[in-house]
Amino acid sequence: MGNTDNAPPAEAALWIGLSLIDGLGPKSYRELLSAFGAPASIYATPLGELRRIVSENIARQINAGPDHEAIGNTLAWLEKPGNHLVTLADSTYPRRLLEIADPPPLLYCKGNIELLNRPALAVVGSRNATPQGEKNTEEFARALSEHGYCIISGMALGIDGAAHQGALLGEGSTIAVIGTGLDIIYPAKHKPLAREIAEKGLIISEFPLGTPALAQNFPRRNRIISGLSLGCLVVEANLQSGSLITARLAAEQGRDVFAIPGSIHSPVAKGCHQLIKQGAKLVDSIQDILEELGAPEKPAPPEKSIQTSDPLLEHMGYDPVTLDVLIERSGETAETLSGKLLMLELEGRVASLPGGRYQRIS
Repeated sequence: MGNTDNAPPAEAALWIGLSLIDGLGPKSYRELLSAFGAPASIYATPLGELRRIVSENIARQINAGPDHEAIGNTLAWLEKPGNHLVTLADSTYPRRLLEIADPPPLLYCKGNIELLNRPALAVVGSRNATPQGEKNTEEFARALSEHGYCIISGMALGIDGAAHQGALLGEGSTIAVIGTGLDIIYPAKHKPLAREIAEKGLIISEFPLGTPALAQNFPRRNRIISGLSLGCLVVEANLQSGSLITARLAAEQGRDVFAIPGSIHSPVAKGCHQLIKQGAKLVDSIQDILEELGAPEKPAPPEKSIQTSDPLLEHMGYDPVTLDVLIERSGETAETLSGKLLMLELEGRVASLPGGRYQRIS
């Protein structure tokens, strides 16, 4: 129902009206649809019958009729180019979401809704990503997008943002599933990214316009990220990461789970290592994913040679190291090493990390 593409505004208004009822979650919304049919029939159902499905309070809100002022604001939003409403009754509703246990009754969308049914892969990970993790993410997302996969993530800082940025460079594009209303961009730092995704990809939310950034809504949107996808790739994640929730949901939904390993000393690798122990496929190239999902391969561009001519990079290895460790390994003075590290950092070959540590970027 994009700019009322699939239904008249009056019907759209009733779908929106039910979504705005305080306390009516997706499960009860679907139960009402199953019991009484379309939203028009639900609004016409007597109070006593509604109470068989929902609480007294919700039944009375339905019985009172739609909130026309709030609905009017959303209908006005739908009139703007690129804004859409997709409901369970629409032909454009993503088929893969119909397979999950808890599909959202409606999706607010901004951008290209044709992406909803494109072969997709979820790419998620830590908000506190390492420079190497973000670089890996962007390269994986770009390569997968160039093979035609739509990359789906949550537009959070760190790995999510890198996934969207990489995906926008390929033909598969990207979908951002957010935990606020579509008129609120969170985090604010990603407003430029959100604009680019709306222009070249798609942003979606099950939450009505005006829904603020509430902590409980972000884990809830994870089922949509995994549900839209054929598989879920976790790049970096600590043991408490919300990305592990997405991976668990993906496994429960019958999706493939992939994880990139990291240093045994890195906190943001521990979640990935746990997933691999639990049966996730270890990934060190996109070929691992393409073979599992059976995607048609395209000729891969020539691999860039890794610059290793600087002996200091050899001393660093691939784990974060302190200046003291480099002094011990290289035998050079702190002053000499500091100058070399600065030059490598300016060349984009080394990243400076918190706590006076440095990490080589491949």
